[in-house]
Formats: sequence, C-alpha cells, structure tokens
Amino acid sequence: MWRWSRISKEDFQVNDGIRAREVRVIDVDGTQLGIMPLRDARRIAEEKNLDLVNVAPTAKPPVCRIMDYGKFKYEQSKKEKEARRNQKVVLLKEVRMTPNIEEHDFQVKLKNIHKFLGEGDKVKVSVRFRGREITHSTLGQQLLMKLAEASKDKAVIERFPKLEGRNMIMILAPKQSNNA
Repeated sequence: MWRWSRISKEDFQVNDGIRAREVRVIDVDGTQLGIMPLRDARRIAEEKNLDLVNVAPTAKPPVCRIMDYGKFKYEQSKKEKEARRNQKVVLLKEVRMTPNIEEHDFQVKLKNIHKFLGEGDKVKVSVRFRGREITHSTLGQQLLMKLAEASKDKAVIERFPKLEGRNMIMILAPKQSNNA
C-alpha cells in the first residue's frame, strides 16, 4: 500500500541536505556571520564539531544556524512531551432524559451532570420525544431551562435548547474558575 510521507515542521534540512548556493549563517551564540557560500558555512560548522541546520528555508537567502542538531531534537521532544502532559482533554458527556421525567430521576441526572462538569467535561443534555410527545416540545425546553438554572453556579450554557428531529439538545460547559 502506498503511503505519503509527511514532512512536519520539525524536519529540518541538515548539513548535506541543504540545497542552496548561498546561506545566511547564525553562530551558536546567536551572532550573525553574514551571507556566505554553503561550503564555507559547512566548513565552519565542521570546525566546531556541530551541524549546519536550515531553520528558515523560505527566506532569501535561506537562514542556517550552527547547532548540535541531536541535542536540539531531544530538547524539542521534551518540550512536546511536557506540553502533552499539561494538556487537558475536554470530553463531551451525554445525559438523556424524557420530557415527563420524575423529580427524583431529574435530581439523579442533575447530580451526574454536576459530577461531569466538576471533572472539566462538557455535557450534552438531550430530551428524547417519543410518539406524540413531540407536540409538547415546550415541556422539554422548560425541563432543560430548569436544569440550566439548577446548575448555573457550575456551568454556562454553550448551546441553548434546540430541537433536532425528535431530540431537544442543550450543551453545558464548565464555568471557568477565577484563579485559572
């Protein structure tokens, strides 16, 4: 099976992979060495036992930096892992109910919604209309607004109640705390 090779922004042209005649060279400490032929820039990098890395291939002329490429890639991967570790994945949990739900069942659903919101997840609340219940869609809207009112201290309405087919859907998002 044929697979396309993807070139990500982390894949830089290094040493022999650079295909320009002249390059602008930046030294290890960040000082500019100026525009010079590629072979001279490579020679300078080899004298310092470092790599010549093309950091801006679209510039005229391309900008190359003298650096330890292995160390650079290692530090980049550490930064990416740290970013992934600190990233919060927001899930969308769904709670379903009918328009003629009893009060105790409503309180159980409300408790589950508060638990999901406390974990930082969004909640999709859907009211399912069966048979002729669809003619009383206002009951479903009143139920969803009652639920939103009961959880106003923990949630904000991201999407107001809307009828989609036989379901009325509302999405609640957790309220952002002031210290974050």
